[in-house]
Order: sequence, then structure tokens, then C-alpha cells
Amino acid sequence: MSMFKALRIHQDQQAFHTQVANCATEELPEVGVLIRVHYSALNYKDMLAMMGHKGIAERYPHTPGIDAAGIVVESQHADYRPGDAVIVTGFELGTRVWGGLSELIRVPGIWIVRCPEGLSLFDAMAYGTAGLTAAMCVDSLLQVGVSADLGPVAVSGATGGVGCLAVNLLAKLGFEVIALTRKVQAQDFLKSQNFLRSIGAQQVLDTTEFATTQTKALLKERWIGAVDCVGGDVLMNILKSTIYGGSVACCGMALSAEFNGSVYPFILRGINLLGIDCAQLPIEVRLQLWTSLSNEWRLADMDKLVTTITLSQVADLAANLQEGQLQGRYVVDLRSA
Repeated sequence: MSMFKALRIHQDQQAFHTQVANCATEELPEVGVLIRVHYSALNYKDMLAMMGHKGIAERYPHTPGIDAAGIVVESQHADYRPGDAVIVTGFELGTRVWGGLSELIRVPGIWIVRCPEGLSLFDAMAYGTAGLTAAMCVDSLLQVGVSADLGPVAVSGATGGVGCLAVNLLAKLGFEVIALTRKVQAQDFLKSQNFLRSIGAQQVLDTTEFATTQTKALLKERWIGAVDCVGGDVLMNILKSTIYGGSVACCGMALSAEFNGSVYPFILRGINLLGIDCAQLPIEVRLQLWTSLSNEWRLADMDKLVTTITLSQVADLAANLQEGQLQGRYVVDLRSA
């Protein structure tokens, strides 16, 4: 029996408590590839699991963490052997299955991607599910003909994990990026504005302008494409503001999962609404995106985006994430948890 540390969420009379606990390998799933996790990351879905959000974790106690990068310890899968550097994101990791905020995980081999050459395990988690989602959004926009010469692109929830990576990637590809962020205090907006401009945004707008219901069927055309990470009225108003023939990639619900609007943007301006799901993305497509992120799409300003934290800091930072007080990516160092 081998002992290791993991973040564990316990439910007590409808209240949820998170702590770093000593665990035994016998507690992990019985079948799969055993991986010693070097790095994980803090994601919005992990925060929801810690808050006991219905639909994330099926039962408690639970270990969250939808991201993990590490080294194979034991494997009966033909494609992986001990010593291989690997990445696991999405599928049921951190939801139905013991997640990546743990020194050890055991997962099915079909969930695993070999870490691309030239990409460190730390870099892999600097991207993580957020980077993979941002890459999917950008790739979807490119596939339907959105290009830099047709106009600017907008990114909502721009200081979040997906948002900031989308801003940086779009700027790298030559787009004029309009970042949307919501900060109640003026000093917080100024801080976010400086951060977003430092990673490639050319304009920074207050999301409050877009977060209220607009009675007009259409609004002034402002961008040819957008990445929306927040949903709700913001998504609808982004659609209403998209240039004729443009497209919007929808990947989040930080504001609301509800979507109230009309068909006018679609039938009067021919707008495309592109749904983005990273959790069930086929391995072949994942590998293509990871290869792009390690080569031609590799971001040069990751140090501006990433904060490294320990496992013991995760719970407190998750509460800050819920309040919208964090920006960028938070990579969890598990090498000495």
C-alpha cells in the first residue's frame, strides 16, 4: 500500500469541506494507468465541485481536478510504459473519477495523450483544459472563415483561464482583439485592463455594457468573431453585435447557463453560433491541438498568465475564483504536496 496526498471534498449535512488528506492507492480506481502527477491546475469546474454544484461530482468524498500532467508509474496499456510523460484532461477526470488535484491518479489509457516533444509538463498545465478549449474556439472560428482582415474579434470573460489564453492566441495569430471583462471596482478594471493589454488585447471593454437585456433585435456591428466564456445576456448581445456572416464560439457559462434571445442575428446577419465541448473531444483531435500549442501556436507570454500554487492553497483560491477575483491560469505544483 502506497500513501499519497490529495485534495478531498467531504459533504456534511449539505455543507462541503475541502482539505488536503493522506490517501492510499487502494482508494483509486482499480483499473487504468497509474500516473504520478507533477502538475495540475485550478479550473472553474473544480471550483464548482468544491462548492457541491450538482452535476459535477456524483458522490462525496471526492477529489476534483480536471487537469493532470505527470509520469506513468504502472501501465498495462500497450501505448504507455513507466517513465512516459503524459497529459490527461477532460473526459470524467475530476467529475465521476478521482481527479488531478492528487499526487497519484489512475485513469483509462484511452484518456491519455503523450506530452508533445518540446512541451514541459508545467507548460502542459499552464494550458490545461483552458488552453485546449481556447485552441478549439480559435480553430473553430478559423474553419468557418473568420480571419484577421475581416475585422476584430471579441473575447468575453477575458481575464479567466480560457479567456486570457484565447486573447493571447488570437493576438499571436494577428487578430485585433477586443477583451470584455467585468470588474465592479474601478481599480480592479484598471488592473484587468493593464493585464489584458499586456497579453495582446487592443481594446478592453466593461462587460456590464453587454450583461443587460437589450430589447433591440440587433445592435451595431462591432466584430467578425468572438469567443464567449460567460453565456447569458452577454452571449446574446455579442451575437447581436457580430458583423454579417461572422461567428461566435460558445464555451462557458460563468454568468449564466440560460440563453434568452431571438433568431434575428442568425436569419438577418447569417451569424454562426459554434458550440465548444472539450470534455469528450476525441483523442486524435486533442493530439492535433496539443501539437499546435507546442509548435506554431505556442504562446510566448505564458509567464504573464500563470501563477504557481501549492495543493494547500487551492481551496482558498477557489473561493476567490467564485467571486471573480482571479485572473490568468493557476498551476498546482504537486511534486512535493
